[in-house]
Amino acid sequence: MSEAVEKVELNSDERVDYLVRENLKIIQSREVFSFGIDAVLLARFPKIPRRGLILDLCAGNGAVGLMASADTSAEIVEIEIQSRLADMTARSIALNSLQSRIGVVCDDLKNAAAYVAASTVDLIFCNPPYFKYSTNKGLNEKDALTIARHEVATDFESICQVAQKLLKPAGHFALVHRPERFIELIDTLRKYDLMPKRIQFVYPKVGAKANLILIDAVKGGRLSGEKILPPLIVRDVNGDYSSEINEIYYGKEKNSD
Repeated sequence: MSEAVEKVELNSDERVDYLVRENLKIIQSREVFSFGIDAVLLARFPKIPRRGLILDLCAGNGAVGLMASADTSAEIVEIEIQSRLADMTARSIALNSLQSRIGVVCDDLKNAAAYVAASTVDLIFCNPPYFKYSTNKGLNEKDALTIARHEVATDFESICQVAQKLLKPAGHFALVHRPERFIELIDTLRKYDLMPKRIQFVYPKVGAKANLILIDAVKGGRLSGEKILPPLIVRDVNGDYSSEINEIYYGKEKNSD
């Protein structure tokens, strides 16, 4: 174990994983949260501003903000409602000695304006809960994974309200979601003057249905110039990561090997 890891106390269910492309460490736990490919794709989807202010809503264990930090000198604020995940994020930030650039807020995102001034954010990331909450599904609304995956603590419209308020004019709102909610997502974004400009569907393999969608919206953007990007295929016919995914995960140098 490295000296840096020894300085941060881990709970019994936690481990330290590596963000290879960024050369950073992150604390994870299968008991409460481990980031997936959706977080990696989201962190790589929008153009990252070199400086300014970046906000990560529904931050989970801070993976998206940590990954983005490698490509910018901007201040990054992670907002997460679950105290356990916010604490994991704070310890991961300390693990990488990034406290001067990344901060954590443990609060409901509806209160984000208490920590971040209106119309000051250059880029907002959000990996939101994908599924509508239903008591008929026998879900425990206090369970950490239920809160992360289902709209218990927030919903997409509430997230768009916050994004619209905090973004600068022409600021970007980047999100990952499920394609089956595509029409709802577009309608809600436009309702709050967040105009989708780049859209990409993600497919687990050739011939499969899309299981993720990436959207980059612009506050106050014009209703023209939208781009539907080529499909992003996660695995090739051999079951290996595609060249595009390898580049996203490891960078061009690794992908050219």
